[in-house]
Amino acid sequence: MASTVMTYAVLSILPLGLALASISDLTRMTIPNAIPAVVLLSFFIVAPILGLGWQEIGMSLAASLAVFVVCFSLFAANVMGGGDAKLLTAAACWFGFNQSLLIFLVATGFLGGILTIAILMIRAHSNTVLAMGFALPQSLTTAHKIPYGIAIAIGGFMTYEHAPIVALAIRSAG
Repeated sequence: MASTVMTYAVLSILPLGLALASISDLTRMTIPNAIPAVVLLSFFIVAPILGLGWQEIGMSLAASLAVFVVCFSLFAANVMGGGDAKLLTAAACWFGFNQSLLIFLVATGFLGGILTIAILMIRAHSNTVLAMGFALPQSLTTAHKIPYGIAIAIGGFMTYEHAPIVALAIRSAG
């Protein structure tokens, strides 16, 4: 029973956190600190219970630290929002310091580029879009930043199956 509960926890915590963060970023241009905190802390609770080895947990922590250093630098340079940096750091922990992290980061970067172009196009034609009767959030029409949490979430959804802890949860469910 415990492995079934852990399997469901592993299969739902990160996707739920990503979904909530992207909705919040889209509607309010902010990602509440509680979301990345819960995503990160829950990894360290479920990983050992599910049987992820201490070396893999340590590599997941190293992945988070590496992503945090890069994201903090981008935040300090006013290139990335703080919520985006925290969400990406927390999600990196779930992917670990291996090929799955690279797959996640590349997918997120690619999707972020597409998202940025799409939002810039909407903003360039926002009067026309709004005149057509489309009710769009301010984050898409007039904000000066990009709600990058959306790209992080979609990148996470698309690459989630590559995360080692997900593979372990699916194997343990049998």
